[in-house]
Amino acid sequence: MDRAAVTIPLQTGIKVIDALIPVGRGQRELILGDRQTGKTAIAIDTILNQRDQNLLCVYCAIGQRASAVAKTVATLREAGAMDYTVVVVTEGNDPPGLTFIAPYAATSIAEHFMAQGRAVLIVYDDLTQHARAYRELSLLLRRPPGREAFPAISFTFTRGCSKGQRTCARSSEAGRSRRPIVETEAQNLSAYIPTNLISITDGQIYLSPALFELGVLPAVDVGKSVSRVGGKAQRAAFRAVAGDLKLAYAQFEELETFARFGAKLDQDTRKTIEHGRRIRACLQQPENAPVSVPAQIAILLAVTTKLFDTVALGQMANAELAVQKAASTSRLTCGRNWKAPKS
Repeated sequence: MDRAAVTIPLQTGIKVIDALIPVGRGQRELILGDRQTGKTAIAIDTILNQRDQNLLCVYCAIGQRASAVAKTVATLREAGAMDYTVVVVTEGNDPPGLTFIAPYAATSIAEHFMAQGRAVLIVYDDLTQHARAYRELSLLLRRPPGREAFPAISFTFTRGCSKGQRTCARSSEAGRSRRPIVETEAQNLSAYIPTNLISITDGQIYLSPALFELGVLPAVDVGKSVSRVGGKAQRAAFRAVAGDLKLAYAQFEELETFARFGAKLDQDTRKTIEHGRRIRACLQQPENAPVSVPAQIAILLAVTTKLFDTVALGQMANAELAVQKAASTSRLTCGRNWKAPKS
């Protein structure tokens, strides 16, 4: 009875997510992709962007390498994020029982603070290691490990991940958001486990190894990523400047694929492709460098009005910095009645 609708945005500081795949507080957004595609970086950037946002973060490292966990904690500490972050860690050499119980312990910590009226973001990094620990325990206890050995993700952990009364927005200030991270194999989204997890979450952010190899970072595949709730919680300013951005980006990707065959392109098609390349360049950003809301809106406004179309691709980074500097010296109104200018 104390559940509420998801209406408050959860800004990640990542332009491609805040503009095209918006996420709200109280939402369950799955992060999935192959190995070494930047899944953890998405979660860490989201935590770094919660400074002074009255949001408590719980980062649960499940069966990670000690060096990777130390690097992550050092990044959080250097940015001052440990002031509002709780880290639950089980390393790769820990007993499987500890690895299995780690996400449940992190969930209990998050529920404790949520019961006190705090808004909480919890990240599980990653549930693939949790399922492997469950398989090991099952084999040691002479129990059936389950189909594809992943009952911990698809069934057991579903109790805490799929029930709306446990992952929800309680009020304007209280609630818990989840970011489960899962590893896919050979970009297979239609496998047994990814489809189960996609069905019990409110959307997914898919990281493509093909984009990662091309140097498009973060390697978010906009066509395969979706947010089923966050659009209602997105700021009006974002909707105004990025309403048609996803469609324009999808058209560009289709035309770019067609142009690879060496077909002759007319002038309008070439302009669409060049504009799409500027969109892709604007949506890229380095790791551990979240962008503020006014700066994001200024950059998106510039790219949607095609102000960057005359800028060389090699100078896009400098052009974005110039726009951000101009946005920081001017006052941007981000209210619900804000509308993008026509020119």
